[in-house]
Parts: sequence; structure tokens; C-alpha cells
Amino acid sequence: MMFALARKIPQATASMKAGKWEKNKFMGSEVYNKTLGIIGIGRVGSIVADRALGLKMNVIAYDPFISQEAADKLGIALVPLDELLQRSHFISVHTPMTKETRGMINASAFAKMRDGVFIINCARGGVVSEKDLYDAVKSRKVAGAALDVFEEEPTKNMDLLSLDCVICTPHLGASTEEAQKNVAIAIAEQIVDYLTKGEIRNAVNFPSVTAEVLSQIRPYLALAEKLGKFEAQIVAGGIEEVHVEYSGEILNYNVAPITISLLKGLLEPILNENVNYINAPLVAKERGIKVIESRSSEVKDFTSLISVTLNTREEASFIAGTIFGRQDPRIVRIGDFSMEVIPEGHMLVLYNYDRPGVIGNIGTTLGNNNINIARFQLSREQVDGQALVVLSTDSAVPEEVLQKLLHLPNVISVKQLEI
Repeated sequence: MMFALARKIPQATASMKAGKWEKNKFMGSEVYNKTLGIIGIGRVGSIVADRALGLKMNVIAYDPFISQEAADKLGIALVPLDELLQRSHFISVHTPMTKETRGMINASAFAKMRDGVFIINCARGGVVSEKDLYDAVKSRKVAGAALDVFEEEPTKNMDLLSLDCVICTPHLGASTEEAQKNVAIAIAEQIVDYLTKGEIRNAVNFPSVTAEVLSQIRPYLALAEKLGKFEAQIVAGGIEEVHVEYSGEILNYNVAPITISLLKGLLEPILNENVNYINAPLVAKERGIKVIESRSSEVKDFTSLISVTLNTREEASFIAGTIFGRQDPRIVRIGDFSMEVIPEGHMLVLYNYDRPGVIGNIGTTLGNNNINIARFQLSREQVDGQALVVLSTDSAVPEEVLQKLLHLPNVISVKQLEI
């Protein structure tokens, strides 16, 4: 798409098929020695970076969730998003669709770009605002755009598609004969394994384990995934290391699938639908995340315990969980705070100073905004020290209400989670 865009191949093809020979009309641009800005260095983004380096392009990237070590191995420079927008001749988008990435390439972003920039989006429709892209192309801020994905598919945005310097394809990213054949063979082999041996292999929504093992570890799979989802949403900075420790009766089982479940939960809030039980370890490796798995014979306060220490570029975080009864997951420790938290639904995590009136102010603020508290847990380090509040609500808390909570007296931080 970048080649076709830079050299105007589709437009030249259409011209010739119309019986014309307009050699001077389709003056192109070289990619050699140009700066390619890649937004999102996952599996595909990394491949694009590798190919671009082979073309002697200058490659820079923005990805808040990749480690510096992983970027160094790829031979690319990590830069802030604004710097990428300002420096790039070509910008290629490789992010999942999340609430954070929806419309991230918008009028404000286009205003920061150099004049004559080229935009390529073969990732997810909606990451690039089609309305703002249309305006940027019309004003010649953007010299051309190549799109394989759209906000609505099949797209009805013919105004955008009618622009001469916009080239497009109907979401053909995975549409090759080889890809479809390989997928068909893999599916057939996996179904045979399930029907003959009861083995679930390479299912995107289930870990690869035998039926016997699954019956034993199912509650721990759910617990590990929830621990990962919880911690991913409370830490800041790109993840560099994950240390998961198992202790107690859980050591009687194969914990490898449980670690994969933890990684899936950890990466899913970051990458949305791109992470599953098959690719979670690979995604972690590609992003330079070091995964350490250990077993402890030390007697703990619970029959089984999963403890997770997460190191990012900005902080270290600790969380631990166990199973109550036969299958009920609980978070029993967050940092230095002991708690008993049911990890599910809409949740708020608030750090505050242990002063009179804080809890009442939180409840009043939520109540005044028609937000019902479903569960409430409070823990503190010491009298007059810091405290931690974890609560569940019946509905998501709007951003303006989160800001009201953040500005309450003695509240330090507020984060909303979805488990």
C-alpha cells in the first residue's frame, strides 16, 4: 500500500485503462531515506519496521506498551507521539481498536504533521478519523492516504474514496490463498484432536490443555486472567517484566497454561481483540516483556496463591489472588494492602489519605450522579497513613464523575477498570 501510494500506481493504472498516456501527471515520491512513523509495534508493526529498514528508510515508532529493549532489537527509535507526527513523511497505523485509539489520528494530529505526509491504515477502521482525513486531504496537508479498513464496512463514505489521492481496498489484509489454505488445514487437525483425544489445541478462547487437566485448573485460569486484567489497568508505563509466583496446592498442577492465561489477561486491555491463548506468550516476547515463573514451597495464608509482580518503565506493582471455595476468584493483596476483592464488572481503585470524611464523600459523589455501589473494600497501611478503596459499581462511571472523585479532599488517584 505504501509503494502504491507513493508512486500513484492505482491512479496510473486507471488512466491507462481509460486509453490515456499521462506520464507527467503521476509524479511519485521515493521511500528511500524518508522517515516512516509506525504507530503500534506489535507483530505486524515490527514486520513493517524490518522491511522499511531494508529499504533504507528512517524508522521511528510510538508504542507506550513496548519496552526499550524490544525497540533496540528491532533497530528503531521510540519517540513520543507528537514527535512522530511532526517528523514522519509516511505514517502507518498498527494499533488495535480501543477506547484510547479510536479517532487518535484526528484533526489535532493532522495539524501537527508535516505538509505532504502520506497516511496508511491497514489496521483497524476508526483509528483514523475519516472526516478529519477528508479535510486534511482536501487542504493538501495530507498528500495521499491508503486505506484497507474503514469506520463502517462495507464503507459508504464515497466522498473520501472519490478523492484522487486516496487509494483503497476492501479489507484484504488476510485475503491470500496461502493464508486461507493454512487456516483450513489447522482447523481440521485441531478438530480431529478434540474429537479423538479430547484435547483442546490452539483455541483462541481456551488454553491448550487436555480435558483432564482442564477440569483441575479451570478456576485458576479464570483467577490468573482476572489478576492480569486488573494489574494491566492500574499500572503506568510500558511493561518490562512479569514475575508470577505459585505457592500451595496449585503446585500439584501444570501451571504453564495458567501463566498463559495471566499474560492474556495482562495484554488484552492493552491490545484489545488481538490477544488470545495462542499468541499471548509470543506477543509478550515481541514486546520485550520478560516473563519469570517461579514456585514457592513457603507456607502462605491461603491454600493456593498466585502472586504477580509487574515492572514497568515507571513503577513496580504487586498483586496476589486465590480461590475461595471451589471456584470463586479473589484478589487478596494489592501492593501493601490486604483485601478481599471480587474482580469483576465495573470497578474503581482509589488511593487516598486516611482522613475522616473520605468514604462519605466518595459515596455521596457517586450517589449524586446516580452511580450505585455494588461492593466496597477498604484497606489501610496505618492510622493516618494512606488507604486503598476498591469498589464495584452497577454501571460505568463517566469521565466527568471520575474527575469529581479525583478532586475530592484527600483523594490521591482514581482509576476505572473493566474486568
